[in-house]
Amino acid sequence: MHNTFLLALVVVVAVGFDFTNGFHDTANAVAPSIATGALKPRAAVLLSSVLNVVGALISLKVAATVASGIVSQGDIILPVVFAGLIGAIAWNVTTWYFAIPSSSSHALIGGVVGAMMAHAGASSVLWGGLVGKVLAPSIAAPVFALVIAALATTMSRRLTKKSHDATKSWGMRAGQIGSSSLLSIAHGTNDAQKTMGVITLALIANGTLVANASTPMWVVLLCGIAIGLGTYIGGWRVIRTMGQGFTRLSPTQGFASQITSSAVILTSSHFGMPLSTTYVATGSILGSGIGTKKRSVRWSLAGRVGLAWLITLPCAGACGAVSFYCARLMGYSLGVVVVGVVLALYCLFIFLRSRRDKINASNVNDRWGAHSEAFQRSTAIAETPKDQDELVAV
Repeated sequence: MHNTFLLALVVVVAVGFDFTNGFHDTANAVAPSIATGALKPRAAVLLSSVLNVVGALISLKVAATVASGIVSQGDIILPVVFAGLIGAIAWNVTTWYFAIPSSSSHALIGGVVGAMMAHAGASSVLWGGLVGKVLAPSIAAPVFALVIAALATTMSRRLTKKSHDATKSWGMRAGQIGSSSLLSIAHGTNDAQKTMGVITLALIANGTLVANASTPMWVVLLCGIAIGLGTYIGGWRVIRTMGQGFTRLSPTQGFASQITSSAVILTSSHFGMPLSTTYVATGSILGSGIGTKKRSVRWSLAGRVGLAWLITLPCAGACGAVSFYCARLMGYSLGVVVVGVVLALYCLFIFLRSRRDKINASNVNDRWGAHSEAFQRSTAIAETPKDQDELVAV
């Protein structure tokens, strides 16, 4: 059934999600480079935003998976896509406020799956694709990245043991610029394509495209630009958690973690897996901390982030399902507008709350605990001199 107004609204909301994906996941590519001083904060996000757009144009395999491998195209309708996007955006802005490096990819997939189940039941979800292409890689990839980054950090430290500290530091920082660039391209090839897949799904649901159609070029360009602009805004709260929260990154650790993340993400994009770049980048950073002499990692913070990962799919799915039920209750034409306005007001509320303790390019590298870290408030960590000594550069 054709509904031009609803289709246009879905595309707008999808672009909005892609924008939040950009600023929420900026940390994946730039946090290590900013934390070690390899790049100035603004220069880092500018470089990453440009290369995210480049990455979005390289491949469409992930977009095809999202469009056809998660839910049944024959059962999809536009309000389902709309509600799924609403659930994903709501979860993204919530986790951004609490500075949690959660998965925008899983938020999107969870939102769509939840809305689809509310509309057509569990049989409309392609569970084989969900498990094989989403859940299984999300478990294996961060563990794999952690192990590889730990080994890479250990090897780099040993190979450069006799090098002069200043020379080693300069070389690793230079290497970080290249690895950060590669990681930004990898992020674009994986994350921007998920929104392309959702918009393609909406076009199929509206009858604009036939089933299993390829993603139109205007969708590719639109999504690439949206994620690039979001990246340039800079999700400073999450960048701070990734760059300062888990471990104190040295240039050696930063280089090893970024190279590892790039390799894993590009490999997953090649095989069409909508992998969570956040999970991979976090695993790599934790692995780089394990690879240091004193294995300096804040495991309590890592555990809380891991808990957030576990509830991302069900929480985003619940938001998507509730959004769909509300839209259907009020009639789709009116309901989607009302639900969209509610989301806009919620985003405004979160933004105003975040201004109470503003994190930006000027203070993103302050010592962990120097700000009232939103995600740490319930269990504040006061670093003792001993803690400070354990978090040393290698």
